Amino acid sequence: MSYLSLLRGPYVTRLLVGTLVGRLPSAMAALAIPLVLRQSGATYGLIGLVVGAFAIAAAVGGPLLGRLVDRAGQVPVLVPSAAVAGAGLIAIAVAPSESAIVFAGAVLAGAATPPLEPCLRALWPHIVAPGRLESAYALDSASQELVFVGGPLIVAGCVAAGSPIGALWVGALLGALGVLVVVTAPPTRRWRAPARSADWLGPLRSRGLVLLLGSLTGVGVAIGTLNVLVVSYAEQHPVPGGAPTLLALNAGGALIGGLGYGAVRWSSSLPRRTLLLTVGLAGAYALLCLVPSPLYMAGVMIVTGLFLAPVLTATFVLVGELAPAGTVTEAFAWLVTLMTAGMALGSTAVGTVLERASESWAASCGVVGASVSVLALLVGQRRLSAESIGRAEAPTSAPA
Repeated sequence: MSYLSLLRGPYVTRLLVGTLVGRLPSAMAALAIPLVLRQSGATYGLIGLVVGAFAIAAAVGGPLLGRLVDRAGQVPVLVPSAAVAGAGLIAIAVAPSESAIVFAGAVLAGAATPPLEPCLRALWPHIVAPGRLESAYALDSASQELVFVGGPLIVAGCVAAGSPIGALWVGALLGALGVLVVVTAPPTRRWRAPARSADWLGPLRSRGLVLLLGSLTGVGVAIGTLNVLVVSYAEQHPVPGGAPTLLALNAGGALIGGLGYGAVRWSSSLPRRTLLLTVGLAGAYALLCLVPSPLYMAGVMIVTGLFLAPVLTATFVLVGELAPAGTVTEAFAWLVTLMTAGMALGSTAVGTVLERASESWAASCGVVGASVSVLALLVGQRRLSAESIGRAEAPTSAPA
């Protein structure tokens, strides 16, 4: 199946691009907020608290907004959340020296981050044919690397053009633009979740889904480890372009891996495939413990990316199969939240280890995270297979 053919499908390119543009503010804020606060004379302690407040608010708000989407539809949630999140970024830009306003802005911007990522994954079964669903998820997981690369580049452009404050205004504008593109698409306006039970646990009442989401926390730990480790590595070794070059190679590997995975017709079961891909991811991260020379390190960065996107793609499909009726958006929101929590844990752990031990020991934090994911998937294979088979055999929605 050609990705070009997939992108030519009704609303596929529009929704994918709109979602990517609307997610740029989150990637920009992680860099723009510290730069703005530092320019206004804030201490690093205050900057850390503000960035932490933004991240925690986003982690808490994601599942809540996802639940609202499942109950009210996508448009009634995406539009006001984009307005509130944009107002939070603008508040920081207008009064960067006022601590109370900055904290309030960070909390608003984080908690109200539009759940575009979960919304798109809830839409895929309705806009592509069943046989192309896994390819759509592969394209989704691969293309999200553009957000992590593009966000910081836009911030750098705003700083070069004038001031980091401009990056917050641009972020608010891009967030509104992306949401506007998505909510005006007919599939978004028509989408409604199936009726759900009154169980307050929502998607978490599925034991298989809880196990799967928990395993993703370990993948998040591995990613968080890598993000900090490359900074230390670039300081100790002659890497052209420094840490950004290494992260760009990792993103490139993820792009290739995701697209390659979606182009293959797999015969193995989805839970088994997810387990084997995660084993490969753990093995790739184990290579980091060798702390190789820059040339070989470039290859290792590509390999870690090659496995990451396929792991995420297989997981996206499994989440869609395991989520109880009427809870799919919230389920994908929990995926984002738990992976983000894992990344924060991994970044903290590797930073602590780097202060006390070698880079090789620090890299082991990522191996431990990925290995925990492998163990969780191995233990839960039987349950995941049983639950996913039942959902996979249910009738699939036709494309809109």
